[in-house]
Amino acid sequence: MQRKRPKIVKKPVKKEPKAPFQSEDLKTKVTKVRIIGIGGGGGTIVSEIAYKLPRASFVVANTDSQALKTASRKSSRFHFGQSLTRGLGTGMNPELGTQAALEEKDKIKKLLEGQDLCIFVACLGGGTGSGAVPIFAKMAKSLGNLTYGIFTLPFKFEGERKMEIARESLKKVKNYLNALSVIPNERAFQLIDKSTPLRQALSTVNKSLTESLTGLIEMIYEPGLINIDFADFRTILEGRGRLAYLNTAEVERKKDSAKNLIVKALNSPLYPYGIKGAKGVLFNIAGEKGLSLAEVNEISKTISELVNPEAKIIFGISQGKKYSEILKTTLLVTGCGMKIFSSENKDKTPKRIKKRQVPKVKEAEKPKKQQNKKSGTVKKTKKKSAPKKKKNIKKPEEITQEPLPEQNLNLFEAIADERVRRSALQVKKEAEETEAEMLAKERTWEVPTFLRRKMEK
Repeated sequence: MQRKRPKIVKKPVKKEPKAPFQSEDLKTKVTKVRIIGIGGGGGTIVSEIAYKLPRASFVVANTDSQALKTASRKSSRFHFGQSLTRGLGTGMNPELGTQAALEEKDKIKKLLEGQDLCIFVACLGGGTGSGAVPIFAKMAKSLGNLTYGIFTLPFKFEGERKMEIARESLKKVKNYLNALSVIPNERAFQLIDKSTPLRQALSTVNKSLTESLTGLIEMIYEPGLINIDFADFRTILEGRGRLAYLNTAEVERKKDSAKNLIVKALNSPLYPYGIKGAKGVLFNIAGEKGLSLAEVNEISKTISELVNPEAKIIFGISQGKKYSEILKTTLLVTGCGMKIFSSENKDKTPKRIKKRQVPKVKEAEKPKKQQNKKSGTVKKTKKKSAPKKKKNIKKPEEITQEPLPEQNLNLFEAIADERVRRSALQVKKEAEETEAEMLAKERTWEVPTFLRRKMEK
């Protein structure tokens, strides 16, 4: 007989209630940063920094297929405008660069989708970078991305035409950017000797930009004792077209290291402007565990005293073994006090040619007749002339625009000097008047001397 197997009753396993805050629930969205170099110069910069900058993605965009072949393998290559340029550059024609970008709007949109921060890098003055940057920035803005531009300006020896192209491009693109940094190429001479080869000189500028961007990425991604996250970054980048100052400085740990660090951080040789009057400040101080409150206070106090009293200031502190022998800070400031263009002023008339209104001096009152009570005679009072008001008119050479600080002079010369230009019709009219005047003189001299004297009489 087969024995019946006893039934095994499985006891129900009590499931422990899930803790309200598990690691799965704490998963946060990974911030996506994409750095895009547009045009030949922008592509070269991005290709160089792509090898050294972790965690961000890189794109080199150009109409020139030959230039794209030299792009870094660490970056994606985006070729646009083939039907217009046939794989060539734009020949310093920004309108062609604009049209090339407009033809690829759908592809550009896909390139920018899903990104939290888009950083555009371009050397303005050429056709592709100057013409296409506003289109890329406009697309990024429409997708709700944060946008930041880093732009270099032409050398002075490259001519006024290139500077004009760069100026016009900045006017268009700043409306689609949260912040932008402007670096004149002339500032390269602050970093290197004049005899330094061109390639090495440009690489030195790229190295400085790489350090600044690396510090920026570290602020976003690396947790700290006092943490900075992407929400803080978004707060500082609020607004449109704000002039920004980005710099990372590092010094050895020794006596007065905090003082030396802040001097280095506030005096980047790349920028012809400083942080005075800024409206948004984000900075991170990195050091070993022995970082003192006094050092943090000294750095923070110096920065806060320079910016606008109502500025938003957010700071973080990072500590780790890699900072055992150094003290490091990354500083991002937006809304710097200097205006990029003088045309932003309502009154475009240069101050040196303005006429100062002089208040009219009232006429002196007529003398009143006074009667002597005793004699009954009438006495005329002496005419008192009204005190002459000094005409507060300055000499022509004194009526000039207030001098800019030394650090702002180069930028003012490069992009803020909106000169009063004559139209083509005015130039033609003046030429005709000059020509008519010269012809009249020539007719006079053609008459014999003895007849000319009679004519004058």
